[in-house]
Amino acid sequence: MEELINRENLQKLYLQLCEIIKRKIESKEWGVGSQIPTEDDLCKMYDVSRATVRAAVLELVRQGYLYRQQGKGTFVKQLTTDELVMLTSFRELMLEPGVEFSTEILAQTTMMPIGNIGNLLNISPDKHIIYIKRITIVDGKPVIIQEVHIPLHLCSQLLDEDVAVNSLFSLFKKHKIDITRIRNYFGITYLSAEEAQAFNLTEGAPILLLNQLFFSGETPIMYIRSIKRQDSFGFAIEFKKSSMDERRFYVKR
Repeated sequence: MEELINRENLQKLYLQLCEIIKRKIESKEWGVGSQIPTEDDLCKMYDVSRATVRAAVLELVRQGYLYRQQGKGTFVKQLTTDELVMLTSFRELMLEPGVEFSTEILAQTTMMPIGNIGNLLNISPDKHIIYIKRITIVDGKPVIIQEVHIPLHLCSQLLDEDVAVNSLFSLFKKHKIDITRIRNYFGITYLSAEEAQAFNLTEGAPILLLNQLFFSGETPIMYIRSIKRQDSFGFAIEFKKSSMDERRFYVKR
């Protein structure tokens, strides 16, 4: 008997559908590599709209549970335990559970490293990097601005990927690049004129800052700078794939 959507539940319908599909995957009812029902079939199975189904599937693609093949359908992805732990922890750093959001890509190009980017990624100043700038929108309001820097030689194919739909973590896995460690540094910064305009806030206003350095083994492979409108505090977390231990270093508020 199919699990039903609870319309008296305050949780949004697409999130309920996400959890139902997750349970099917995690219980192996829908096995790795198997094709999930079509959008029309899911609409009929759970008595929900096509928009609800699409939002649920898109979220599960972002989380790495599903992947799409053009012209063929949507399939269950192989997701290891350590990958799931790292993905979940990473998402919880910047967005509260259950928040519905969209992503707009402002830039996806190549450039020379500026400032200390070359030092962070251990590349020479004459080597190109992939630069991605994207903005996360919640309820029509810009909430996060994120700038991504990746050595071009590492994975030039990322220039052709849909980074609005797919997580960078899953794209690295797709291209056989293993992220084994992430250093996350939280702090406070102050809005530049350009950032203030994007957020519709006052220039110089304090804002939450997250700097992240991603490693494959001991090699830095990606640097991300994110700013988020939110009450602020600072700390750093490091995840290691080998044991997935978590180290927290708290700093003064």
